[in-house]
Amino acid sequence: MIRFAHAEYLYALTLLPVLLILFWWALQMRKRGLSRFGNPLLLEMLMPSVSRYKRMTKFFVAFSALAILILGAANPQIGTKMEEVKREGVDIIIALDVSNSMKAEDIKPNRLESAKQEISHMIDKFQNDRLGLIVFAGDSYLQLPLTTDYSAARLILSTVDVDVVPIPGTAIGSAIKLAMKSFATGEKKHKVIIIISDGENHEDDAIAAAKDANTEGVIIHTIGMGSPDGVPIPIYEGNTQTGYKKDESGNTVLTKLDEQGMRQIAEAGGGIYIRATNQQDEMDAVFKEIQAMEKKEFGAKVFTEYEDRFQYFLAAAILLLIFEFFISERKNRWMAKWEFFKER
Repeated sequence: MIRFAHAEYLYALTLLPVLLILFWWALQMRKRGLSRFGNPLLLEMLMPSVSRYKRMTKFFVAFSALAILILGAANPQIGTKMEEVKREGVDIIIALDVSNSMKAEDIKPNRLESAKQEISHMIDKFQNDRLGLIVFAGDSYLQLPLTTDYSAARLILSTVDVDVVPIPGTAIGSAIKLAMKSFATGEKKHKVIIIISDGENHEDDAIAAAKDANTEGVIIHTIGMGSPDGVPIPIYEGNTQTGYKKDESGNTVLTKLDEQGMRQIAEAGGGIYIRATNQQDEMDAVFKEIQAMEKKEFGAKVFTEYEDRFQYFLAAAILLLIFEFFISERKNRWMAKWEFFKER
């Protein structure tokens, strides 16, 4: 397993695109400046020793060295020893609705992205609980089995979108049944399902599935995403909105939060219902409910020793910088003799 001892330094990587833009801008300004003195082809003939390619080479070598230095500063570490440790926690499976209606923007930036942000905030608070992730629309799929690897959970969560489930619809009951299969058998407590959806369930009897789960000792909490008033579902091409989803008659489709349905599912599952807002603090109430539950002890294999690997990145960056130092911006004599693009 690889981790970064100082992951906060990785934010410096966001500066790299800015450097690329500045370099491109500098090239354009230089090209404009030279064009004021005369024809570019004539200037190139008058300055045969000047190489436009070496300047770019020098920049990209230095650019690569900087990127590697940032990674080295974050200190990559490799796990070298794995041990099984005892933990006390709860098994939690989050069932996330990824149907098209979750693209509605009555919660900013939209229902799905807001839900993902809430889940991410909640993961930050977990310590010993095991977490699993299910996505569902017209069918449900297990994206992440129960694990204490929260880094993997964040990574998988970041890739979730409406296209991960090819079957349209909203089958909450199917998600509950899949979650039940994903729990360890033989226990009738220490289990939680958190359903995050707009509640427009058209595929199965979710309330009956919630009752069956609760008889097996599983608590089901629900979080309703959206507005009960109804809003259209935007359609995007790239980053540009091109319209709204329409039905076969050409009428704009409105998606509404089925608050009553989500509340009934929570009541049947012995949990609580919360309606999401733009404040994104709804998971706090659910987290408090989970913290109040009786915990179970389980074994988890974790890396207990790590070795630093920053020195390899530092060495590579230094070699690149030395290489960059010896790259001249002028053509060498041998290459200057060859006029590859001269017309014959």
